[in-house]
Amino acid sequence: MNDAVLKPTLEIRQYLEFTPYQDRFLEMKSYTEQRDLNSPDQLWLLQHPAVLTQGQAGKPEHILIPSDIPVVQSDRGGQVTWHGPGQLVIYFMFDLNRLKWNVRTLVSYAENLMIELLRKYGIEAYAKPDAPGVYVNDRKIGSLGFKIRKGRSYHGLALNIDCDLFGFHTINPCGYAGLEMVRICDLVENYPDFNQLCRDVIEHFQNSGYFNDVKVIPA
Repeated sequence: MNDAVLKPTLEIRQYLEFTPYQDRFLEMKSYTEQRDLNSPDQLWLLQHPAVLTQGQAGKPEHILIPSDIPVVQSDRGGQVTWHGPGQLVIYFMFDLNRLKWNVRTLVSYAENLMIELLRKYGIEAYAKPDAPGVYVNDRKIGSLGFKIRKGRSYHGLALNIDCDLFGFHTINPCGYAGLEMVRICDLVENYPDFNQLCRDVIEHFQNSGYFNDVKVIPA
C-alpha cells in the first residue's frame, strides 16, 4: 500500500452565511465524539454573528464591560475571546494520531497557516512561544484554541479581517489585560475579503501534502 492510500481525506466546508456559534460548537463536538478510524477529517470556514466565548479556563473578571453580546461557555482551551462578522474562523476536526501530529504540531500548523496567509498580502506576522496566536508589531491579529478528545481535535483559529473591534474592547482578549487587537484592513489598503481568504485556505490544503483527497463542500 503506498503513502497516497494511507493519507486521509479532508472535507472542507465553507459557510456562505453567518452561522451561530452554539450550533457549530455542538455539531463539531458531536462529530468528534462519533467519528471512527475511517471518518474523514473536516475543516470548516465560517463567520459567526457577534459572540463572546469563554474557554475552559475562562474567568468572569476578564469580561470588563457588560454588553448585549451573548456569552457562550465553550470547552476549548484558553480564556475569553470575541467572534463576529469580518473575521475568518477555521475549525479543525483532525485525527491527530492518524496524521502523526501532537498538540504542539497542531498549534504550530494553525499559527503558520495564518502567517502564510498574511505574508501573501505583504503582512509580516509572527507567533510567540509563550502566548498562542499570531501578532503584528505586538498587536494580535489571529487567535486560536483547541480541544483534543481521544486524539482528535476540534475548535480552531480566528483571523481578524475587517471586523468591528468593539467586542474586543469589552474584554481582556484571551485573558491579557491591555492586549491590542489589529485587523488586516488596518495594515493593507486593498485587503482580501472573507471569500478570497477562504480560497487561499482551500488552495493551501490542496497543496499541503497531508491529505490524499480534498473535497470542498458548500454549507
